[in-house]
Amino acid sequence: MNVPEQFLYSSDHEWIQREDGSNRVRIGITDYAQDALGDVVFVQVPASGATVGAGETITEVESTKSVSDVYAPVAGTVVEVNDALAENPQLLNEDPYGDGWICVIELDGDTALDALMDAASYAATIEG
Repeated sequence: MNVPEQFLYSSDHEWIQREDGSNRVRIGITDYAQDALGDVVFVQVPASGATVGAGETITEVESTKSVSDVYAPVAGTVVEVNDALAENPQLLNEDPYGDGWICVIELDGDTALDALMDAASYAATIEG
């Protein structure tokens, strides 16, 4: 499984990348998650402007195997969504850490990223 070093990870198999010097994070699902889902056929992107709490459902992903929730690993406001997923949901399978990102969240105040895992911890979790 591909687990890039530059991201943080949640136990629910989402990745987070802090945007350069800002209070915003880009969020997607991990390679492990997309592999477990199988072929993604539909993504319900979150609404821009929506306020989310850490651990709350932000979107649904439908695959040939099941429908799965994607959870917000942090609290904040959705400020950008990947509209390309509506036309090309398979981007989650093809490029989960690139073009398959789901949304950008502006962190709610001093939302701690401490609860998230680094790449080594996440890799150990999915291998164990």
